[in-house]
Amino acid sequence: MRKATILIAVLLATTFSFSQTKIKSASAKETDASLPPAAQAALRAVDPEHIRQHVKFLSSDLLEGRGTGQRGGDVAAEYIATQFALYGLKPMGENATYMQKVPLVGVTTVADSSNFTIEPAKGEPMKLKFLDEFVAYNQNLTEKADIDAPIVFVGYGIEAPEYKWNDYKNVDVRGKVLLMLVNEPPSTDETFFKGKALTYYGRWTYKYEQAARRGAVGVILIHKTDMASYGWEVVRNSNSGEKSFIREDHPRLNAAAWIQLDVARQLASASGMNIDQMMKDAQSRDFRPVPMNAKLKATLVSKVRPMQSNNVIAMLPGSDPKLSSQAVIYSAHYDHLGIRPDQPGDNIYNGAADNATGCGMLLEMARVMSAASQKPKRSMIFAAVTAEEQGLLGSEYLGKHPPIPAGKIVLNLNYDDIPPIGIPEEIEVVGAERTSFFPVVQATAKAFGLEIKPDARPEAGHYYRSDHFSMARVGVPSFSVNEGVKFVGHPAEWGVQQAADYTDHRYHQPSDEYKPEMIFTGNAKMARFGLALGWKAANLPSSPAWKPGDEFEAARKASAGK
Repeated sequence: MRKATILIAVLLATTFSFSQTKIKSASAKETDASLPPAAQAALRAVDPEHIRQHVKFLSSDLLEGRGTGQRGGDVAAEYIATQFALYGLKPMGENATYMQKVPLVGVTTVADSSNFTIEPAKGEPMKLKFLDEFVAYNQNLTEKADIDAPIVFVGYGIEAPEYKWNDYKNVDVRGKVLLMLVNEPPSTDETFFKGKALTYYGRWTYKYEQAARRGAVGVILIHKTDMASYGWEVVRNSNSGEKSFIREDHPRLNAAAWIQLDVARQLASASGMNIDQMMKDAQSRDFRPVPMNAKLKATLVSKVRPMQSNNVIAMLPGSDPKLSSQAVIYSAHYDHLGIRPDQPGDNIYNGAADNATGCGMLLEMARVMSAASQKPKRSMIFAAVTAEEQGLLGSEYLGKHPPIPAGKIVLNLNYDDIPPIGIPEEIEVVGAERTSFFPVVQATAKAFGLEIKPDARPEAGHYYRSDHFSMARVGVPSFSVNEGVKFVGHPAEWGVQQAADYTDHRYHQPSDEYKPEMIFTGNAKMARFGLALGWKAANLPSSPAWKPGDEFEAARKASAGK
């Protein structure tokens, strides 16, 4: 009965979405004369109001924040699959469906039954308050984890032989809890951790992974806003409620945790150390792990829920008999943070911008391309992935279990959190410059009257924080398409202010809700731009590649059997 009710709601929403809109023509600056006539017609058919209606439905309270493995997330997946079916796209999931099952385990830290206490060798124990002072998850997926282990400061927690950097210095950290900094050693030298640009070594996911590989039982990351590129509220909101993990065997931590900078300062002081000096010392290649004269005594009690979520995957077969076995893949994550029953007030994390916008654009691109009078030579795959907010899990699973071999996926174009605030005059395509496809991106941007904006905050490591990264890890040339900060009718400062306001007041907060005043003409332009890129990639005589020496070049060669 529930499934039938969900399907009826989906179909009614679908009918409403498209009965209330009219097709609007694109301007001359929203197409590309170098494309074939069928492609130009498809670009002109992109309707911003279609995108609006998708966003409105996907971010409605009915979907309860599209939580991973939760009712709202399942409704979102069914809705997207229904749209793909209406467009006549080929199912690329399991058993001739659009659904690719992603086996997950949900873990919720039970705050009232858990404790997290730092005990210095001298002084009073520091019993930390969950969410206010620390967050932590048991990655081993058990209902209880007891930790009684010494704390060791390991700087940035990085081993990077290509940069002659090793924070561990071969010190045995098995059974220890590792205190470490977010980010990576600061530099303006592009040959050293890519200068200002953050590499994967700076991401918290890498730090957890590397510590687990070395046998640590826990990691405590020190949050500092300018280093993390977001405030504590983002850490708190992203690490409260249920956290998802892929069900597979690999080294994990009993405690994957963050603490506030003030807590780290207090811990350092109790250990006879200075946190500012510790952070300075960590910037040297000569740094060695430092015992903290303190231990962590913690019990993490968790609710463990085996579950399943779905990636939703469809294909538009290519027109060329030889090249149709290859594909361009468009992606966007449909999940968000769900509903938090124990949170007072508005407790639905609707995720309108993040990432109902990307899903709305993905669906509109699929619609107009499926209706095109002539199809591209290579196939087009449309993938709405789950569990991005849980650590790119859906796209990670997709990358490891692609619908066609990874070596045959020529390009991944990802859409994530596209501000519906106006018509952009700039784009951000961070990572495109690492590929042989970049000249095509430049030419297409020029045709659309768009200036390519360099990454405004390379130190934030945005390339490693969205789903295209999962595809890059298996070798696929990949990047996200997004707006810059310059919009028609506004100075660049206005765009900067809008971005800051969103980060401070709506990002990963219940206030990221649909508003009627949202402007989707810019989203439509970004969809047209992505369509143009994908169409061109699909018709290239040879596949795009990573530039020589890129960190993903080896994975590409491996996927191609070279």
